[in-house]
Amino acid sequence: MTKRRDFIKKSLIGTAGITIGGMGFKPGSYASIIGSNDRINVAVIGIRGQGRIHINGLCALKDLRNIRIAALCDVDEQFFTERSKMIIDKTGFKPTTEWDMRKVFDNPDVHAVTFATPNHWHALGAIWACQAGKHVYVEKPCCHNIFEGRKMIEAARKYNVRVQVGFQNRSGKKLIEAMKFIHEGGIGEIYMARGLCLKPRDSFGIAKDSQPPDSLHYDMWLGPARYRPYNEKKGHYNWHWFWDTGNGDTGNQGPHQFDVARWGLGKNEHPVSVYSNGGIYGIDPDECAQETPNTQCSVFKYDDGKMIEFETRGRFTNAESSINIRIGNIFYGTEGYLELAGEGADPWRAYRMREKEPFAGSGMSEIKTVDPTYLTPPDASAHYANFIDAIRSGKDEDLNCDIREGFYSSALPHLANISYRLGRELKFMGDYEKFANDPEADAMLTRAYRPPYIISEQV
Repeated sequence: MTKRRDFIKKSLIGTAGITIGGMGFKPGSYASIIGSNDRINVAVIGIRGQGRIHINGLCALKDLRNIRIAALCDVDEQFFTERSKMIIDKTGFKPTTEWDMRKVFDNPDVHAVTFATPNHWHALGAIWACQAGKHVYVEKPCCHNIFEGRKMIEAARKYNVRVQVGFQNRSGKKLIEAMKFIHEGGIGEIYMARGLCLKPRDSFGIAKDSQPPDSLHYDMWLGPARYRPYNEKKGHYNWHWFWDTGNGDTGNQGPHQFDVARWGLGKNEHPVSVYSNGGIYGIDPDECAQETPNTQCSVFKYDDGKMIEFETRGRFTNAESSINIRIGNIFYGTEGYLELAGEGADPWRAYRMREKEPFAGSGMSEIKTVDPTYLTPPDASAHYANFIDAIRSGKDEDLNCDIREGFYSSALPHLANISYRLGRELKFMGDYEKFANDPEADAMLTRAYRPPYIISEQV
């Protein structure tokens, strides 16, 4: 079988008949031929939960960015009719539908894809798309483990495509305002960032293994994960709470706040140590199949001593801070602290030293962010718009959350989960992306892939 590395070059455009890795893709990089006036055709892969948000966000850009949702893809065909109707109602165009993403990658009319699949499919799907010359928007965490994230960076660079990670805060005007305030010394030097994910979740129950529904292509749904019989309690959405397919709430909602914490600290590197502890509380293990913790506390330290604290609380809890943060961050500086809620119309407040009234915040600051030079999208679509703009410019640096940036934030919950599962503090050598003299921990930086859904060393 002809190997892809013998044929695929960054400059290839629309070459027909050459397969990639035997998977049947026809490579072609469109980055160099998409002009400012050309329509960009996008495929949405994974259309159930977050995929619906992708559809709405992209439909809002139909005229603002001259794009079209040309295709929908999901391994569960039950959602095709409803989601297609959404697009027809909003744009007047009927997309094609596929259950096998490889057929989407083989379509020369598709220029970019967005992924809202379960976590265990993010990296392999994105790498396949890069190899086929498609630009990629991938949800958080960008990868299911640390090995995958590094391979995604390599694939994006090798095939010269733009890869954006769905840390939407990076394109939020008020979040950008808060980060500018922090980075310009508004509360002195930041020495610690605290992330909060306070999301009470009830037991989702337990069920016997059964046959998958006729609409679901179950082998493809499992993909890289080891085989297990179909179980309705381990599928749609509940996949988050099983190690083979998800990363718990620390790796679900958590990555957004990990990203904001690292952004505020200005850390473009891995931490040197991590310790995480917790468990499943308030849920009877005999009545719920959940594997991942619902309560988890994690502490990271960087080489210069600066820290990230992160707390996940999945049971009943109070909010924190004067603005009642449940999903958000608190930054501690040498001259004060800043509270940052993850949502809402007025998300941040800064306090000086022991003062009880804020001296700066959203709605109080004169800091202004720069709008694009043409047609500003709705806030909910800003991150998708940035992705489209970077496709047109052909520059990774124009992405608000390039894959490298997204990988460093996605790595944090993965490191925390390894520490949690091993029950001890870990020392991490970021330059090598290995643990210090710890082969047991190193083994958890990747996974055993189920053929043919394999991510190899050479992408």
